[in-house]
Amino acid sequence: MSFIKVPKLTLSNGREIPVVGLGTWKTKPNEIPSTIKKALKIGYRHFDCAPVYNNLKELGKSLDQAIDKNVVTRRDLFITCKLWNTFHRPDSVEIAIKQSLSDLRTSYIDLYLMHWPMAYKEGEKFIPLDSRGNVEFSSVHFVDTWKAMEVLVQRNLAKSIGVCNFNKRQIEKIIQSAKIPPVINQVECHPFLNQENLWHFCNSHNITITCNNPLALPERFVPDLEQANLLDTPLLYKIGRRYRKTAAQVVLKYQLQRRNVVIPRTTHGDQLHENLNLFDFEMDEDEMAAMGTLNKNLRYIQSIRKNDSKHPEYPFKDPF
Repeated sequence: MSFIKVPKLTLSNGREIPVVGLGTWKTKPNEIPSTIKKALKIGYRHFDCAPVYNNLKELGKSLDQAIDKNVVTRRDLFITCKLWNTFHRPDSVEIAIKQSLSDLRTSYIDLYLMHWPMAYKEGEKFIPLDSRGNVEFSSVHFVDTWKAMEVLVQRNLAKSIGVCNFNKRQIEKIIQSAKIPPVINQVECHPFLNQENLWHFCNSHNITITCNNPLALPERFVPDLEQANLLDTPLLYKIGRRYRKTAAQVVLKYQLQRRNVVIPRTTHGDQLHENLNLFDFEMDEDEMAAMGTLNKNLRYIQSIRKNDSKHPEYPFKDPF
């Protein structure tokens, strides 16, 4: 497979981010070494990870070995990592990133994101549950967490900071008090959930959207949801035939032409190449408009546990 050079977007703080990254959610620890080796060979330099994915150490080891073998340098890489919900207390934020830095074998994170606006009870378990199986919440407000994240930039532990799964109201609260505004809002975004209103709001504040689950893959989070298959949509095949591209490539290109970042995930070599081979075609205005009509406001990732919706900062009760 030929090497693909991935273009970069300039974030509001002047730093650059590769427009396609490899998502590592649901990648098993024993799949990481071979996946990263293949991904680096194809051209991936942006890797999206999080402690709750339970594969940080394997990712760190794989990237460190690639650096030792002169496959890449650390400066070639762009690592996105996340602050988990049980570490929202301000005095826990630096502890959390330092653990991730140790696991990833690096001295800094390129982009550090608050994974959710919802704080969970502090402790050793990622998902603290009560006797009835409900998540136990913490009263820490995300604005206080954000202020602690700003210190990470000042201490050069994180080059850029941002958020995940935040709605308009929550981002506004961050902006009102922030010394360092968020550069990214990573949210579920695909043609069935195109986030048009949130996209316009974020763009108006120079916040780039990173599309999580950009191929609208069915998830365990909402087992009772009717699972429409985005990649079976006839329009995608119609557009794909014109450019000799797959439905998945059309979906990913749609987001790139909206100036969004995408982080599709796969462990298969052919799909790794397919998801990166996006830079030799451009859809026209009519095709982009047609893609916009596919929106159903269909959200596949609604929560971690069912009682998340009772959290005062559950993000998906607001219109956007």
